[in-house]
Amino acid sequence: MKKAYVFPGQGAQYPGMGKDLYENSKVARELFDQANEILGFSLTDIMFGGTIEDLKQTKVTQPAIFLHSVLLAKTLKDFAPDMVAGHSLGEFSALVANGALSFGDGLRLVYQRALAMQKACEAKPSTMAAIVGLDDEVVEEVCNGVEDVVVPANYNCPGQLVISGSVEGIDKACELLTLRGAKRALKLVVGGAFHSPLMEPAREELADAIMNTPFSRPVCPVYQNVNALPVSDPETIRMNLVAQLTAPVRWTQTVMNMSADGAVSFIELGPGKVLQGLVKKIVRNAEVSGFDSFIPE
Repeated sequence: MKKAYVFPGQGAQYPGMGKDLYENSKVARELFDQANEILGFSLTDIMFGGTIEDLKQTKVTQPAIFLHSVLLAKTLKDFAPDMVAGHSLGEFSALVANGALSFGDGLRLVYQRALAMQKACEAKPSTMAAIVGLDDEVVEEVCNGVEDVVVPANYNCPGQLVISGSVEGIDKACELLTLRGAKRALKLVVGGAFHSPLMEPAREELADAIMNTPFSRPVCPVYQNVNALPVSDPETIRMNLVAQLTAPVRWTQTVMNMSADGAVSFIELGPGKVLQGLVKKIVRNAEVSGFDSFIPE
C-alpha cells in the first residue's frame, strides 16, 4: 500500500502550534533552537505564546508552518514516504521531508520567500477570493474576460478554486462569478495576490536564492504544484520551485495523479486538517489521516 505524505500551506497556523513537540522530543527541541538561530529571532516564542494576529504575518506564518510540518516528519516513527506533495509553502516542507533539501537550507529559503512575498504584497494592493460551486472552466473563462489582473491561483478540489489578483480585478470577477451561479465568491483575508503575476518581483528575488542552494536527489518523488507531476531530478525541482510563486497550485490534479500512481493512504503532516478535507473531496475512496501534534512511540 503506497503512502503519500502531504504538507499544508499558509492559513493552517494556530496559537500554541508545535509546543507539545518542543516539550516531548529532544530532536524537535534541537531543531527549534536551530531555527531560532538561523532566523535571528525567537520563532518559538511567537508559535507558543503569540496571538493569532502575530502568527498572521507572512514572515512568521511561513517559517512556523514549515517548522511544524518538518518536525512531525522528523519525529514520526517509520516515516517512509512513497511520494510527497505540499500545498504552496508546503512544497518546501515536502522537499525537506523527502531529502531533496537540508533542514537549514529549507528554512532559509522559506524565510526569504516570506520576506519577498510580503514586499511584493506591500508594493501593490492585491487580494484573493475563494470561488465555490462552479466548474474550473467557468472560473477560468471569467478571469480571462476581466481587464485587471485576476487569475486562478489554487485549484483546491472540484468546485473550489481560489482566484488571485488586483483588488479591482477580484471585485469584478466575484461580481461576474456570482452572476454565473457561484454558491460563494468570498474575498479572503490575505496579504496579497499569491500565485499571480503580481508576485513577479518576489519570484525574481527568490530565483537567485533557489539557484544557489544545493538540492539532492530525493528518496521519493515530489508531485510539484506547477504541473502536478512526480519529480526526482534536482534541477527540475529547482525550476518548478521558482515558477511556483507566479503559477497556480494544481492541488486537485496533484492528488488525482498521486492516486493514479498507487497512493492509497494520504497522511497530512502539519497544523490543521485542511488538506485532509480536500483529499477526501478529490479521491473519495482514499484513506485519509493526519498528525499535527507529537506522536508518542
